[in-house]
Amino acid sequence: MRYFRLFPFSRADFRVFSMPRSAPTPAPEMPAKIDHADFYAKASSALSSLDADWARLVERVGPCLHESKPAREPYEALIRAVSHQQLHAKAAESILGRFIRLFFEDPTPADFPAPKQVVSMDIARIQACGFSAKKAACIVGIALAAESGLVPSLADTAQFSDEALIERLVALPGIGRWTVEMFLIYSLERMDILPVDDFGVREGFKRLKGLSAQPTRGFLAKAGVAWGPYRTIASWYLWRVPLDF
Repeated sequence: MRYFRLFPFSRADFRVFSMPRSAPTPAPEMPAKIDHADFYAKASSALSSLDADWARLVERVGPCLHESKPAREPYEALIRAVSHQQLHAKAAESILGRFIRLFFEDPTPADFPAPKQVVSMDIARIQACGFSAKKAACIVGIALAAESGLVPSLADTAQFSDEALIERLVALPGIGRWTVEMFLIYSLERMDILPVDDFGVREGFKRLKGLSAQPTRGFLAKAGVAWGPYRTIASWYLWRVPLDF
């Protein structure tokens, strides 16, 4: 295997990184299965009650139709997220398809290589699927982290709060806070996430409040305190603020 020329960490490094300094902070209590219609209705009502701007936005956009994909393992979700970085969705899916076919001759939609398979694959073949050298190295790094336990299983994510998962996963090269926040929103169904670095969320808040410029991340974070525990739903609405609002 030649991936260590491109990826600066070994299995031993990830074993060290995976050792938490203290017990993980538990995730907030959530029902085993979210009643989406009921939760979204409560969130929309709470946001509408904040002020006239929010009430007008919720009325204009309508009921929240946020959709997540909670069945994917974190390891797979993170590799898919890295694959989509700075690419059109169709191009990313085409590259991912070639990647998956390295391991499955005739893959089904549910097929995805295990971390051990990715670590054992020559990184040159991974890169040949269409990934940049940096992305290929990141994918191998995610696989190594999954093997070591740094990337938890879907079942184990319940042990971690939102911030604990963010802190844990941004240690991976190529994985930034925004990527983890999207993972929390779409793969783990965490309902109180506000991605303050997201262009669409900041632009939406600018339109919502009639500002001359986008808010800073600090300003948006402070403003978003009032939107809890529905900040994921608030983000969904901010992504949809009309241009003529």
